[in-house]
Amino acid sequence: MTTTEPYSDPYGTAFLCRPAPDNKLPDHGMPPVDAMRLVAEELILDGLPARNLATFVTTWMEPEAQRLIAEALHRNYIDHAEYPQTAEIEKRCLRMLADLYHAPGETTGTRTQGSSEAIMLGALCLKWKWRKRREEAGQGTDRPNLIFGADVHVVWEKFCRYFDVEPRIIPLQPNKLTIGPEDVEPHIDENTIGVAAVLGTTFTGHADDIAGINDLLVGLKNDRGLDVPLHIDGASGGFVWPFLYPDTAWDFRLEQVRSINVSGHKYGLVYPGLGWLVFRELSDLPEDLVFYENYLGKRDATFTLNFSTGSAMVLAQYYNLIRYGHAGYREIMETMQHNAHALRDQILATGNFELVGDEHHEQLPLVAFRLAGEHGYDEFDVASQLAAERGWMVPAYTLPPDADHLTIMRVLVKETLPQPLVDSLAGDIAEACAKLEVKGGLHELDRQRVKTGTGY
Repeated sequence: MTTTEPYSDPYGTAFLCRPAPDNKLPDHGMPPVDAMRLVAEELILDGLPARNLATFVTTWMEPEAQRLIAEALHRNYIDHAEYPQTAEIEKRCLRMLADLYHAPGETTGTRTQGSSEAIMLGALCLKWKWRKRREEAGQGTDRPNLIFGADVHVVWEKFCRYFDVEPRIIPLQPNKLTIGPEDVEPHIDENTIGVAAVLGTTFTGHADDIAGINDLLVGLKNDRGLDVPLHIDGASGGFVWPFLYPDTAWDFRLEQVRSINVSGHKYGLVYPGLGWLVFRELSDLPEDLVFYENYLGKRDATFTLNFSTGSAMVLAQYYNLIRYGHAGYREIMETMQHNAHALRDQILATGNFELVGDEHHEQLPLVAFRLAGEHGYDEFDVASQLAAERGWMVPAYTLPPDADHLTIMRVLVKETLPQPLVDSLAGDIAEACAKLEVKGGLHELDRQRVKTGTGY
């Protein structure tokens, strides 16, 4: 091959002198090294995952886990006929989680693409079970409602819109950023398909009063015959509370808790995307939501919104469960919590900030804080300064109604934020405030660098 074009194909750098393929499929391909380098060079413009202190999602796994993932990318999770051992490993994970959450006996569940799918499926089960109860009693089924606080992920509102359920959303208050039984009770009636409670909110990392809500629902069942189930959104907290707060009853130890979702790709320490849905007992999964098919050579039961998807993250979850065990997960969570407390203390020591929420309450390993007193800048300015100076992605955001006049910042403390980086981050936060004190708030264009997403 001959060419007069500089950096031509034989040298593996043809992409350097051409625009990236964009609005149509290119007429000709390029060598594999060129394609790899083109994509890799563009990704340099993305942020560094290790500095993304907004995300709950795992950004690091051990090399052995990465190898296992790479070797399983071509396995279709749904094809149980061809990959029966992968299906068995999924069941092992579900049994381990059911045991971790104190399921009283044999149960079932499913892996999902993430907690969003798990919540959709769990809430569908609530609706189906409620409808059956109403039909058996000869009552109407045209006005279902679902109760949850404004501290939930947006997927709960999506479920209500997609599946024609009235959302009864409990507003937050400036001094109360979770919900309890006194908030739930006024909204319950015979059309309530269930109550959703959060274990570790995306905003401050605290938990709803799950035990109190359960006691309310038990009382309603005994006194009025209203059997309202409780679903626990443990997307973030389901892999934290069992190890940091093992004596706290939030799971199937409580009578009305019928289903739990958890994100394996958050504190389950697995790359995205992986979620789990676990039921209290077999009967909590309505039979008419299960599909039986022979699509891939074996009669299988499926209970998912997605069909074909990779097996790699299921295998990665099993790797973590057997690699770390109960003691290992506890040590990792305690390490994260230790570093979160260290960061909290250093941020408070600057005198510029105050915590959001009670530091003595059980919480995810994170720090939620806001500026204290009057300043010539705000939390968005601090976040933008951190991004510009040091590349830290620290979110600043307003809280949901009726606490939406409060702006806070939040740092997730994970395995990729060890003590040396905690010290560096705390120093950078103090330095950012010192510079803003001198020059004032940033230009609006600079503020656009602020990361505002809270639920990923």
